[in-house]
Amino acid sequence: MKALVEKTISLLFKAIGQFNKQNLIYLESFHGTQYSDNPKAIYEWLKKEYPEYTLVWGVTKGSEKPFREEKVSYVLRFSFKWFLTMPRARFWITNTRQPLWLHKSKKTTYLQTWHGTPLKKLGRDIEEVNIPGYTKESYGESFSKESARWDYLVSPSQYATEIFRSAFGYQGPVLETGYPRNDCLTQISGNAEKVTTLKKKLGLPTDKQLVLYAPTWREKEQRVNGKYQFSTPFPFDEVVENLGEEAILLVRMHYLVAQAFDFDRYADKVINVSTGYDMADLLAVSDLLITDYSSSMFDYAITGNPMIFYIPDQKEYDEEMRGFYFPMENHLPGEMASDKDSLIQTLITWQKNKELIKTPQYATFKETFTTLETGQAAKQVIQALLQNRED
Repeated sequence: MKALVEKTISLLFKAIGQFNKQNLIYLESFHGTQYSDNPKAIYEWLKKEYPEYTLVWGVTKGSEKPFREEKVSYVLRFSFKWFLTMPRARFWITNTRQPLWLHKSKKTTYLQTWHGTPLKKLGRDIEEVNIPGYTKESYGESFSKESARWDYLVSPSQYATEIFRSAFGYQGPVLETGYPRNDCLTQISGNAEKVTTLKKKLGLPTDKQLVLYAPTWREKEQRVNGKYQFSTPFPFDEVVENLGEEAILLVRMHYLVAQAFDFDRYADKVINVSTGYDMADLLAVSDLLITDYSSSMFDYAITGNPMIFYIPDQKEYDEEMRGFYFPMENHLPGEMASDKDSLIQTLITWQKNKELIKTPQYATFKETFTTLETGQAAKQVIQALLQNRED
C-alpha cells in the first residue's frame, strides 16, 4: 500500500511539474518542522531583494505556529495546495533530504543547503550503519540517489566540500560561500548592543549570562513514532546549582529528538529553546556552549566564545556508531568533559576566567572552519543561483 501511494505521488509530481511557475520558490527546513536555518536566511534575503518572487514554505501539520506569527506564506505538506505548489516551483530550497519518490521536474532547480559542518561520519562514509531499516549499502545508495537530484549544494568550507562529495556521492556544483544561517551570527558577533537587542527580541533575560546546552542525536537510541529518544545523562541539577543566580541554562535538543523534558521544577533557571527559536540566534546570544558532537561547534567558533564538550560516551560513539572525521582530542577548541565531575569543574573554571577553558587550537579551528563566513552567504548563494539559471 505504501509503495502504491508513493508511486501515485511521484506520478502526480511529474504531471503537475510540467506547469512550472518561473517566479515560484519553495522552501523547507528540517522536513517542514521549523522556520529556521539556511532556508530561513535565504528566504529573508530573497524577500528583501527580490520581491517579485513568490516564496512559499512547506510545513508539517502541527508546526504552523512560527509561520503564522511571522506572517510567512506556507502550505501544509501533502495537502492539495502543496501538490499544486512544490512540483511547479522554479526552485526548491531545503536543508535536508527529500523522499526519493518526489519527482523533480527538469524545469526545477534544487538547491540543497544542508545544515551543518560534519564532525561525525556522514552518509556513505559511515562504516557501520545502525539505523533501523538500512544496511550500509542501502543507506549509502539512498544518499547517492538523492544527491543526483541536487543542482547545487551549499558548503561552509573547503573541508566540508570534500566530505560532502564523499559522504553524499555528490558530483555537481558546490557553492562554497559559508552558511547563510551564519550571516546574522557574523554580523552581530562581538557587538554588545546588537546582542542585547536580539535577547530582547527572543524574550531572553538581558541581565544574565546564557549557557546553551545543545547535544546531538544518536542512531542507537530508541525510536518512537519516527523520532529518537534522548538518553545521554546530563547533570541538570548540578549544572543549575553551579550556575547560581548569574546564569541561565538554555536547552536545545536536536530536531530528530522527540523526547520532551519537564523543566518546571527548575523555575526560571532552565529555558527549553528546542522549538520556536532559530539556532543561529541562540548561538549569537550565548556566552558559553556546552555540546558533544554537534556541528554547532563550527558555527559557534565565529563568536570566539568558549565551549565545553560533554562526551561521556566518546569511545562508544567512535567505535560502535558513526565515528569521526578527525581525532577530537587534537582539534576541539574547548575542554572535553567525560563525566559529571569534570563537567562541573570546567564550569567552575569558566566562571573564574572564560579564556582558561579555550584550548590552544581554538584559533586554528576558527581559521579552518569559519573564514568563509563574511555575513554575505545568502546574497552570494542566490546571485550564483539566479545567474547560472539564466545562463
